[in-house]
Order: sequence, then structure tokens, then C-alpha cells
Amino acid sequence: MQHIDSDKLYSDSKYRFDYVAGFMDFGQDDIDAIKAVADKVKPLAPVVVDAVYEKLFKYDVTKKHFLPKNEGFEGKTANSLEELTLDHPQIKFRKDFLSKYLNKLLSGPYDERMLRYLDWVAKIHTDTPEKKSKINVDYIHINALLGYVETTLVGGIHSLNLDKETELKALAAFNKLLWIQNDYFAKYYMRDHSAAQEVASAASGCLSQQWLCPAAAGAAIGGVIAWYLAQRQ
Repeated sequence: MQHIDSDKLYSDSKYRFDYVAGFMDFGQDDIDAIKAVADKVKPLAPVVVDAVYEKLFKYDVTKKHFLPKNEGFEGKTANSLEELTLDHPQIKFRKDFLSKYLNKLLSGPYDERMLRYLDWVAKIHTDTPEKKSKINVDYIHINALLGYVETTLVGGIHSLNLDKETELKALAAFNKLLWIQNDYFAKYYMRDHSAAQEVASAASGCLSQQWLCPAAAGAAIGGVIAWYLAQRQ
């Protein structure tokens, strides 16, 4: 039985990644599976990006996070949610960021630099002292977004008509990878054991009262996303 230092999980990012990745059996086989389909999946990135932002613009609680000036954006920001459109320069800037992120996941390499990148992606969405901008997105929206990105990718990969073994390996690999990214976000929201216990307690209440959880919602829309992607091609 392997010993895991519980305190180190919250103080050492590499140690935390090794534990999470090892627990999910994310390894070289998964990296190879991603590489095997990367060239076919890359053309789907613009469709995924458009679908994600159309979803984010459907709710004021998520759209409002695009009003503050994004770090690195030099243009003029919108003054209201009504003024902020999908073709606004700042949204085009954010879309470019998401496109680069997806292509980074597809291209690799999966080394220490990639781990720092995944950590940075999580950090810039949270209100941490080291960050210049004041964009701070509540975790509930991050979790829902990652679930939506995953179901969109599932639909996209399924539309490629790959052989069954290649498709299953790719889906499993992307599933693990996005859960690893989710944990990088969680690290900045759950700073210590007490915070983690509070979240676990809330999750238990969700199950006991049979509320609709994000994972269930994601599974339900999977078929709709596959259809949506097919129509956009």
C-alpha cells in the first residue's frame, strides 16, 4: 500500500499532480491516445470554442465575468452586458486564448512546463494575490464549464468516425486530462482540509436531496452537443 502525505497534497503541486494522475491511471498510453487523434481533433477547435462562448453568453452570471478588462487585452471594454457581443474585440481575444489552450492540450508535450501551464490557467481565473487582473470566477461556473467542454469534445470525437478502440482510448484520455485540469482549479478554491471537508459535506447534501448535479447534466446534453457539432460542420 502506497503512503500519501495528506498535507503535502495541499502544499506541493507536483506531488498533487502525481497523486491525481496516478489515481486515475493517466500515463503514457493516454498521451499516445491524444497524439493519435490530435490532427483530426484540431479542426474541431473553432467549433468547440464557439459552442462554449454561446453557452457562457446564455447566463448573466457567467457573461458578467467578461466585462472586466482581461489581462493582456489592450482594446476598449464593453460598458454593459447588452453591449458585450460575441464578436466584441475582447471576446475575440478570449476565444483566441481558449483556442490556444485546446491546441496546447492536443500538441503537448506533457512535461513539467505543461503542468505549470495547467496550473497557470487555473490561477488566472481566481483572485489570487500574485495575479494582476481581478477576474474571479466562482468554482460552480468553472466546474460546469469543464463539464460542457468535455461533452462537446465527446460529440466532436464521436463525429470523426474513428475505429472503436481509437475512439474509446481518446475519450478516456481526454476525460482524465480535463479532470486533472479541474483539480488544478479546485486547488485554488480549497486551500486546506477544512475547506475540502465543507465542499464534501455540501456534495453529500446534494446527493441526499437528489438535486441535479453537474455531471448528470453534462451526460444529459452529450447527445445534443454531438448533434450540434454535426450541424455546424
